[in-house]
Amino acid sequence: MYPKIEKFVLHGPSLGIGAGIAAVSIFAAFFAFNMIDTQEVELTPADIPESNEEITMEVFTANGSPILGDPNAPVLMVEFGDYQCFFCNKFFHDTEDDILKNYVETGKVKIIFKDFTIIGPDSVNAAHGAHCANEQGKFWQYHDILYNNWDGENNGWAGSENLLNFATQIELDIDQWSECMLDAKYQQKIISSNSDAKSLGLTGTPAFFVIGPDAKVTKIGGAQPYDVFQRIFDTELAK
Repeated sequence: MYPKIEKFVLHGPSLGIGAGIAAVSIFAAFFAFNMIDTQEVELTPADIPESNEEITMEVFTANGSPILGDPNAPVLMVEFGDYQCFFCNKFFHDTEDDILKNYVETGKVKIIFKDFTIIGPDSVNAAHGAHCANEQGKFWQYHDILYNNWDGENNGWAGSENLLNFATQIELDIDQWSECMLDAKYQQKIISSNSDAKSLGLTGTPAFFVIGPDAKVTKIGGAQPYDVFQRIFDTELAK
């Protein structure tokens, strides 16, 4: 049975978006959100904010990753995720590759990843690592290596030593990346992305918003199987 899908129309802007290792202590004065167990989100009308007029396209496109795919693709998928989240990791391994192969690489769908760091401090640090990697054009490589090394929640796999090792593995300039981490350069961006998630009524990860060429939004909660995304993408692409 398909999950319940809620649709609403955005009031606001149209869908136009552009698109030597130092031995350092990487993390100093990072912030942390309350720890919340991650689960698949059952969709109800209460999940949709009461005032649609307050939701603009910027809530979906700001404070996130660079676009993955063709910036001119007609359909946008926005994922709110946490790198420690079990179901986010399940989506990455079970579903994302098929979406990339059949929709992103064919120019039909573009993807933005936004942080909803609800599990613990390592979630925030991992998110920061990805944004610092983006300074060297490797956000998505860092995103992928995080999920490819996922090993649970709050058990240290996303601690400072491993995050540094991941940066080394994808051949980042470690001095530059480490300085970015020490400066907590993207702290406000991560805070703002969390605020965006809350403004959309989210309480868990992963959560997805598929935005079609007519700016209608379909919300999908949880690590749903590929055929759920396929059905929604095909519906939007047929418009």
